[in-house]
Amino acid sequence: MIDNPWLWIGFNVFILLMLALDLGVFHRKAHVVQFREAIAWTIAWVTLAMLFNMGVWYYAGAQKALEFTTGYVIEYSLSVDNIFVFAMLFSYFAVPPIYQHRVLFWGILGALVLRAIMIVAGTVLITKFAWIIYFFGAFLIITGIKMIVKREEEIHPERNPVVRWFKKFMPVTIGYRGDKFFVRENGIRMATPLFVVLLLVEISDVIFAVDSIPAIFAVTKDPFIVYTSNVFAILGLRSLYFALAGVMDKFHYLKIGLGVVLTFVGVKMLLGHTAYKIDTLVSLGVIVFVLAASIVVSLLRPKKAEMHIAHAPDVTPPQP
Repeated sequence: MIDNPWLWIGFNVFILLMLALDLGVFHRKAHVVQFREAIAWTIAWVTLAMLFNMGVWYYAGAQKALEFTTGYVIEYSLSVDNIFVFAMLFSYFAVPPIYQHRVLFWGILGALVLRAIMIVAGTVLITKFAWIIYFFGAFLIITGIKMIVKREEEIHPERNPVVRWFKKFMPVTIGYRGDKFFVRENGIRMATPLFVVLLLVEISDVIFAVDSIPAIFAVTKDPFIVYTSNVFAILGLRSLYFALAGVMDKFHYLKIGLGVVLTFVGVKMLLGHTAYKIDTLVSLGVIVFVLAASIVVSLLRPKKAEMHIAHAPDVTPPQP
């Protein structure tokens, strides 16, 4: 286990500096993120993750580095589901492209905090109650099978209970107010539709984290590896969204691939303390193969009809 406190401090300081550089320098002025810029940032975040992994290899050895790589691939691939939801939310609420990066920046910053809390809780549970690993394994298998069987599911943001509760306590403006989350009009503090979208982004990440965080515990129990691989996967999610959002419908078999990955990881978790324990390197190979195969099959067998995405008639969040 990597428990050097200076590594934790140094890593978090580095992440905060990168986020400050991102928002304060590269995206100080709101602009539409183009495909080329998104690809450049995606490559940059993946490169940083691999450079960090080289440091893990040097400091803690090859096994820890392999655990980081496998965990990173799992988290990054499972985060693709978030991209589908982001695209749906931005379309449903007609969020102008120029403001989408701001929503994802603050949404992912909040996701980092929430995931850190969930990782700490998961580590404590596994340490004190070893049997819970079997619960996680069974949960992942059930979730994976559901993803395979039920590939398309309608999402209705206006029915979200948290959003309905929020709107009872704070009024929401009719239409956007630039890139503002809150404004004061006629002496009344009001939220804007942009904050409603941000709220839904945070909720969606928590829902997906319930699947992805138990999955990485099948690979490693080291909190530092779990946390850092999660952070790098989440930080690369924004650029991945802008790079892939327009072509996600082409990868219609990817959802099945993600379901297979979750099911496989759940089985690995259940076999972790038996003679049939699956090696981490084998796990990495299986995961990469399944994801690559689902993408290739999607391209070889395109959908006959494009998915219909409902658009809101205006930018006002639907009333309960």
